[in-house]
Amino acid sequence: MHRRHFLASSLSGLAALSVGPSIFSQEKKAAKAAKAAAPVPVSSDPLASLFLTWQQDPTTTMTIQWVGKESVADIRVAPQAGDQWQTAKPTTKPFPDTELKVHRCELTGLTPGTEYKFRIGNGDKDLLFRTMPAKATDTIQWVSGGDSGIDAHAIGTNIIAAKQEPWFALVAGDLAYDDGRKPETFLKFLQNWRQHMVDPKGRLIPLVSCIGNHEVNGAYKQQRDKSPAYLSVFDGLFREKTFSALDFGDYLSLVLLDTDHIEPIDGEQTSWLAKTLAERQDRPHLICANHVPAYPSYRPSDGTAEKGGTGEDQRKYWSPLFEKFNVDVVLEHHDHTFKRTHPLKGGHIDKNGVIYLGDGSWGKIRAPKRPEDRPYLATVAEAYHMTVHRLEGDQRFHVALEESGKVADVCMTNGKRPAKRG
Repeated sequence: MHRRHFLASSLSGLAALSVGPSIFSQEKKAAKAAKAAAPVPVSSDPLASLFLTWQQDPTTTMTIQWVGKESVADIRVAPQAGDQWQTAKPTTKPFPDTELKVHRCELTGLTPGTEYKFRIGNGDKDLLFRTMPAKATDTIQWVSGGDSGIDAHAIGTNIIAAKQEPWFALVAGDLAYDDGRKPETFLKFLQNWRQHMVDPKGRLIPLVSCIGNHEVNGAYKQQRDKSPAYLSVFDGLFREKTFSALDFGDYLSLVLLDTDHIEPIDGEQTSWLAKTLAERQDRPHLICANHVPAYPSYRPSDGTAEKGGTGEDQRKYWSPLFEKFNVDVVLEHHDHTFKRTHPLKGGHIDKNGVIYLGDGSWGKIRAPKRPEDRPYLATVAEAYHMTVHRLEGDQRFHVALEESGKVADVCMTNGKRPAKRG
């Protein structure tokens, strides 16, 4: 499918799912300030925080989690079209700095590309999800972004994201802004996700993530115990290290990185990255995601920032690997703008280079620097946004949608590796 045909057929569908002018656009500054100063309103219902994620193969597994008191209920699951119920039992672990527990149940042996229903305990309400397909024979659509938080704009972006009917969502750092010491804030993020990240067919949208500075008490160069809330629910994927790869069948690999929050950029993580990318050269879609951008759209890019976050180490250690192994796109955030870079190689515009996309404005916003001032920037905007990624064969269409539903940007990336497809 060519870009023109995509714009004619698919983009109209995206627009039809948008929510129109933001319902939050008239919010007054005084009201926002009062709301920010008020205690975080957290529901006492444990299932209000229920969400889905993956610890391994998204085609045959699903992990169900929630945060609540000490009461472990069985989970019953069946294909949506049948009544062959199976039972699984959750495990519990502490939700740090609270009297609550994280309840986790990983369902395994599921059928790829299948609609499922499940029930918690004695409940008679069906909750829905779908497993990822084993092969990318049809279009696969998912969404990404970063820097959410829990305010009205984060909720607005949740709503527009869910309306796109994505298979999953990737939030690459700064999910709740709990700073490693505010568990109620992290819990509120999960409750917002449960309430709003449900697609038009009633399916819960799985959440994939990687770590950012606001998941950590100290932001950079910390130990795992400085990210208690985040790692209490995402340690299934990040068991020992806060970097990992999630493989979707033989068609998509997400390589999730830690930009010096707990794991240093150089050394072990860079060695692992080189090996991981080399092993995935047969994937039609090879995408890396991290929090701090290699090519910032707001913060200084010359090392003058006092607290890190300028991307110097990524440009030194990771960008050469992205280029060597022909990574299709790098998703990065942290700066609270919308941005897309030109294809870059060695920091210079090159048609065979790597595009860096994102910059983290799911729920936070700043005015970006101008492309005239930073030539690596192709386009920028001061807008709350997330990006819809559409995988079609070896092509990817990336559509940046603002909270209002307005299309901020459309671009396409083509496969650059000799991918093997069955």
